[in-house]
Amino acid sequence: MRSVRARAALGATAVVAVALIAAGLAVLLVLHDNLTGQTDLQSEVAAQEVASQVALGVPYEKLELPDAEESPVQVVTEKGEVVAASRKLEAISGTGSARVRPVASGRSPAEADGDDDGDDPGRGEVSRDEPAHSSGTATVDGDSADYRFAAVEATTGAGETVTVYAGAPLATEQGAVETVRSAMLVGLPVLLVVVAGVTWLVTRRALRPVEGIRREMATVTASEDLSRRVPVPGTGDEVDRLAVTTNETLAALESSVERQRRFVADASHELRSPIASLRTQLEVAAAHPELLDLAGAVEDTVRLQDLAADLLLLARLDAGEKPGAARLDLSALVRAEVAQRGGSDRCRVTANVADGIEVAGSRGQLARVLGNLLDNAQRHAEGCGTVTLRARGDGRAVLEVADDGAGVPAAERDRIFERFVRLDDARSRDDGGAGLGLAIARDVARRHGGTLTAGQAPGGGALFTLALPVLR
Repeated sequence: MRSVRARAALGATAVVAVALIAAGLAVLLVLHDNLTGQTDLQSEVAAQEVASQVALGVPYEKLELPDAEESPVQVVTEKGEVVAASRKLEAISGTGSARVRPVASGRSPAEADGDDDGDDPGRGEVSRDEPAHSSGTATVDGDSADYRFAAVEATTGAGETVTVYAGAPLATEQGAVETVRSAMLVGLPVLLVVVAGVTWLVTRRALRPVEGIRREMATVTASEDLSRRVPVPGTGDEVDRLAVTTNETLAALESSVERQRRFVADASHELRSPIASLRTQLEVAAAHPELLDLAGAVEDTVRLQDLAADLLLLARLDAGEKPGAARLDLSALVRAEVAQRGGSDRCRVTANVADGIEVAGSRGQLARVLGNLLDNAQRHAEGCGTVTLRARGDGRAVLEVADDGAGVPAAERDRIFERFVRLDDARSRDDGGAGLGLAIARDVARRHGGTLTAGQAPGGGALFTLALPVLR
């Protein structure tokens, strides 16, 4: 059963069926117990009335017994002899004896004890014990029916103990129970059909937006058009949130695919220039060896190699490569990178580095970040650049690389971290690079749990601030 609607309808119907059956059985049991209790009370009252007459000394043949159809009565001695029974009673079961005819007709309660001197035997008593109840049948004028019998003991004035059995018909109880049972047997299937139908309709209506989402996603898959969006029902429920999340996922996929397309296009464009230049030089050298510009060929080869390395690193970062968690001395790393670049006639770099600052991460990737920032400072500085490393009170190491160049316009301080972005498109590629250094630096910083931002240096140039979590 692959349909959610069918499973929901079947499940709801099964749950309701179990609940209704349990409730119906409980109702029937309670109804049966209540009606049986009322019947027991009726039979107990009838037995108490007859037992009271016996205790008062009324002769057995003169006992006022209720109508046999309403309450068949049987008086039985301790020996099992029937001394009184209802008229028209033809058969009985569930009492102390199956006999329905008195065996000692004409005896009074006093005479039953053998007292012939005519003295008043006195008054007997009715047992105060809880009457016993039993189920049985009785046949009156040829009609048999079920009864509940109450057994009440009575003692005559002469000391004879008899048991009075009086019955109450179960026809009312049986009829009520049967009526309720029949109503449940008829109503239960109808109610289950209604529940199944309502659940089917409600589930179909609830899942209609899901079907719309599925169709739209199928269209997106078939057309590969990630600009499409699924309909949002606006109901504020789980389906509404599913649609919103699906649209957010589609937007993220569209943005990712667009970045990949731009990346491939820009990479192809950036690779085309050094390859074309190197090919031209090699072709000229093949035709005219004396015209070979060996230094230019080496420079183009190195530039091509650096660009390929940048592209490979970006590909690894995009693939989710983890930076690692090695403990490294950031202070020593900064000093080594500054010393490696040294100074030049055009730009002198000074460093102010605090000792003992350690971070966790990849030494190679963080060295790449420092190198890119220092290269950027030396490229754009007018005369000097400064590198400062300090520990901030919030548990972060702050590295600041500043230069005294033209700086970065405020409107462009976030865009320069995009891939293949160069603010001065007119400058030569040899001076400006491919526009990947800052993009790589920010990506590596984020993957190390840090940030990289651009601002304005006190001297008016560019200021790049790298913040990384410090190891305690």
